[in-house]
Amino acid sequence: MAVIIFGVICALMACFAPLGKENSQTGMWYSVIPPVLAILLAFLTHHVLLSLGIAIVAGGLLTQVPQAPLSAAGWFEGFKAVGIYVTDTVTSRTNLQILAFLPPIFVMVEIIIASGGFKGVIVWLLKWVKGRKSAQTATALMGVLCFIDDYTNAIIVGSMMQPITDRFRVSREKLAFLVDATSAPIAGLAVVSTWIAYEVGLLTQIAEELKIGRSGYSLFFDALSFRFYCLLMIAFVFVHIILGRDFGPMKTAEDSAKTNTPGENSQAGPFQNAPDSSPPAVAQRSSRAIKALIPLGGLILFHITGLWVDGGGPAMLRQGGSLLSLIYWRDVISAAENTHLILDYAALFGLTLALLCSQLFGSLRMPVISNCFKRGVKRAMIPFVILILAWSLKNCCDSLKTGEFLTAILVGRVSPHWFPPAVFLVASVTSFATGTSYGTMAILIPTAIPVAFALDRNTYGLTTMISIGAVLDGAIFGDHCSPISDTTIMSSIASSCDLMEHVRTQLPYSLLVAGLALLCAYLPSASGLAPGWSFALAVLVMACFFVALSRRKKARSR
Repeated sequence: MAVIIFGVICALMACFAPLGKENSQTGMWYSVIPPVLAILLAFLTHHVLLSLGIAIVAGGLLTQVPQAPLSAAGWFEGFKAVGIYVTDTVTSRTNLQILAFLPPIFVMVEIIIASGGFKGVIVWLLKWVKGRKSAQTATALMGVLCFIDDYTNAIIVGSMMQPITDRFRVSREKLAFLVDATSAPIAGLAVVSTWIAYEVGLLTQIAEELKIGRSGYSLFFDALSFRFYCLLMIAFVFVHIILGRDFGPMKTAEDSAKTNTPGENSQAGPFQNAPDSSPPAVAQRSSRAIKALIPLGGLILFHITGLWVDGGGPAMLRQGGSLLSLIYWRDVISAAENTHLILDYAALFGLTLALLCSQLFGSLRMPVISNCFKRGVKRAMIPFVILILAWSLKNCCDSLKTGEFLTAILVGRVSPHWFPPAVFLVASVTSFATGTSYGTMAILIPTAIPVAFALDRNTYGLTTMISIGAVLDGAIFGDHCSPISDTTIMSSIASSCDLMEHVRTQLPYSLLVAGLALLCAYLPSASGLAPGWSFALAVLVMACFFVALSRRKKARSR
């Protein structure tokens, strides 16, 4: 089946490939082979590292071999390209700053676990968490509250809530879904987050290019009403928790968790049973919640303060800004230029506080602390390697112009009413195939938005606004559920869930929400229906779907 799917995709891409000189700008049909190969192999083999490695090698060869298939030099250059992709990844300053965030944050989590800090938080939360629904609701609410950054969200919420969800027999797959569904979708919507600067920067450039006469922030706020996938995903999380209905592979995982301890048969490697990996003596130590709240609170406070200073917050304050103003914080964070570096410093600060709390509110011995460092660094290694390979595959896709090719075969072939839904579809496919939301935004905002502007008769109209929302939302779809997305990888690891099990169980949910966004929201809105009514229609259809599931279950029980 996988071979047939692979062949059909390649044949379709070859049939729809742009002809003539456009290929030099849009890429060739085989540019889709590396990401499609990576995704299919990952689903088939459940070995993400192997799948990514094969896809990168295939991509490197495709950059050179098709031009001279019988040339030994072409094959040599193809293998050389593979090394260049990996080298460019590990020498990128931004990538290194993101990788530097992983070891201290994982070590911090291990120290908090060993000192009993998470246990204290769990005891405190258990006063309000009384069952499976409330455990899931608490997880989702924490995900919404950690809106400042998707990486921080995934690590903190996944690590902290895992013992609680395990206790109430919520599957690791469900935990990973809740963490993932409230990371990128929340960070992408938040007007105060580490995403806002990037999104607004791209929108500012396109506004200047098209001479729209509005700021990038104005475009971002105009598009907020049309961010249907993100809004519906948040609604879906709470609706399905309240109604208590699962379907597809997730239902199987949840049914299994009700009879078996979550993670008992997990293939999550070194992360399996991580919260219980502390020495037996630790269980007898004090488990005050303050040991966890101070490091985690310090990490978030340092992060926000660092963004405030780096973004010129004090100067804006002297110029009349207000700390209570949302616009003030939006402008400050958008002006920050070292967001990843600040995140690294925040992780080190949180680690330092965790060490201090482990000594001030109880004493962890040096052998225990040493083991925490070893376990934390060990836990960081697999995401290290996966992220490097995922970024290398992105470099490969950039070289082959995969995103440009996917854009070219759809953009410009539809009417104004169909264009925003088509943009959402193209952005979703591109982000899923490449595993990058930022890359998808960078490709489609400069290419699709001018087309939408032209369809609006060179005015800033409805088609343009919906298309902006469709690009941003479609980009987040892939970031949310692609097996080669860094956020998906971090969510699975922080929840001690096998990556491919996480992808397999959450994909039907993501596809359902994407389908609702496309059919019940983007299509009606592009035809003139108010976005609020479109959103309400999609939620109504969602509720009817869950009611139908409930009736079907009752009918079967009879």
